[in-house]
This record gives sequence, structure tokens and C-alpha cells, in this order.
Amino acid sequence: MFNSDNGESEVVETWQRFVQGLLGVLVLVGAGTMAHYYAPPETTGLEQQVHQLSRQVANLEREQSFSSAAVDDARESVAYIYGIYHVSGRGQSFRARVAGTGFVVAPGLLATNRHVAEPWYGDREVAVAMRQGGTPVLEKLVAYFPGSPLPVNLETAVVATHGDLAVLRLEATAFTKKLRPLTLSQTLPHVGESVSVLAYPMGVTGMVAKSPAVVYERLSSHPDNADTAGELAALSLIRPSATFGHIGDVTGDKLIYDAPTARGGSGGPVLNLRGEVVGINSAYIDGFSGGTLGITAAELRPLLETAKRAALETAAVVQ
Repeated sequence: MFNSDNGESEVVETWQRFVQGLLGVLVLVGAGTMAHYYAPPETTGLEQQVHQLSRQVANLEREQSFSSAAVDDARESVAYIYGIYHVSGRGQSFRARVAGTGFVVAPGLLATNRHVAEPWYGDREVAVAMRQGGTPVLEKLVAYFPGSPLPVNLETAVVATHGDLAVLRLEATAFTKKLRPLTLSQTLPHVGESVSVLAYPMGVTGMVAKSPAVVYERLSSHPDNADTAGELAALSLIRPSATFGHIGDVTGDKLIYDAPTARGGSGGPVLNLRGEVVGINSAYIDGFSGGTLGITAAELRPLLETAKRAALETAAVVQ
């Protein structure tokens, strides 16, 4: 026999469960809607971090691209310097050659290290010979530029009284008049800043080593001298190498960075990401990859102004 009270109770319980379930679904839908429009702080922060990282990656890609273009543009203004000098006198007498790097810093002017312009500077052996009455004489100093088969004669314009810097005068030719001076940075670089060094590490030997196989086989046994440099120039194989690194420290007039270099790299420009010269490559600490040393561009600026004034005075006398 059917009990009407029990039937009604079951209907009420079923209806209550239905209503509770419906309310639960509505609560979940509402929570989802709120989450969509009002994201929690954690989610918002994560999205912001992702956007920030994306912007940083994009900026780094643009900087790297710009840096590569800046280095390529600067190459044509960076020269390989080759010279011969001798010391003669009552004491020791000897003859030697010098190789280095220089870069166009103003129309008709080339910046480099003093020990490239005056190879006896800082040389202990020469210092002994000079104390014994010897006199150093520069027989030859020329520059080979990318794109030119002929060397350019160099003369000393001015050397630093204290410090390893010099400015040289370029022989005036149709080619040298077209060379683009590199811009000196107005500010010091910061620790951690990216830099590149354009130079001729290992001189002729380094350029022969990176030449095409046919050229390498022919020139690898040739001596490291002006004749071999002339052959490389005639084949358009005078090209500076670029190395990259970061500023490790800035102390007074010196820069320390980890862009590697070697003999022959002295006098090369140290460039920032904008292609501005922040320093002049000068030396390296053997056995320490992070110990490449340069001189700040700020030290070159007064020397350059002196060379410019001297050039104007010379031009006025000639006229």
C-alpha cells in the first residue's frame, strides 16, 4: 500500500538536491567569470613578468643586430700598422719591426698606442741601449686599410707625455680623404657593458691564417714583413678581426675587459653597442682571459685636439 507521506518526503528531498546542485553550478560559473575579469594578483604578476622578459629579449636582439652593423661599419676605418726601426750607437745596435693597429679618429689623423708609433717606448732593451748613447730611428711606418691595395705613409703628430697613446698623420691621398672617422664616446662605459675590439691580432700571421686555402698555402711560409702585407692588400685580405666581451672594471684612465686580443692588436678601437669608441686597446695580461687592458677614450680627446691644432697651424703656414 502506497504511503503518501513517504512519497512527498522523497519528492521534497529530490527537489532540494536539484536546487543545491543548480546553485553549485551557478556558483562555479560565477567564480569562473570573476576569475576571467578579475585575475588574482599572482596571475597578473606572472603575466607582467612574461611581458617584461619578452621585451628584454626583443631589446637584446635589436642591440645585437645594431652592434653587428656598428662593427661592420667601423671595419673600413681600422688599419694595420707596420713599421721598421733601428737603434744605433756606441753600445748595442739592432734593427726590429713593429706591428699594430690604428683607427681614423679625425680627417687625416689616426689614433694608436705610443708603443706602436714609437716602438722603443717602454722597451727595456732599447732603454739600456739609449743610456749607452744609442739613438732610436724610425725607418718606416705605414698603414694598410681594408679595400686599398697600397700602404699609406704615417708621420707622428703627437704622443702622450704620460700614457700609451699617440696620434699619427695620414698621407693625404684620394683614398684617405674618404675614410670615415670613428666617434669617441662622451661617457665612460659601465661594468658589465658589452664591448667589441677591432684589431689585427698576430699581424700578418693572423691575416694569412684566416685567408682562403689557396692563399694560405702560398703565403704561410712567407715572412711576417711588408712584402707579405702588400700581397694581402693586393688580394683585398687586409681585414681586422672582431672580438667581443664585457667591461670588467674601470679604474682611472684604464679599462679592463674580457674581449681577447694578442700581439698586433695594440691600438685597436674598443667599441660600445652604438659603435662609439670607449677605449683604445693597449695590452693584455698573459694567462688571464679577463685581463685585456685599454685606455679610456677620454684620455685620447685632449691629444686629438692638440693634433688638430697642429694640423691647422701647418696648413696656415703652407698657405
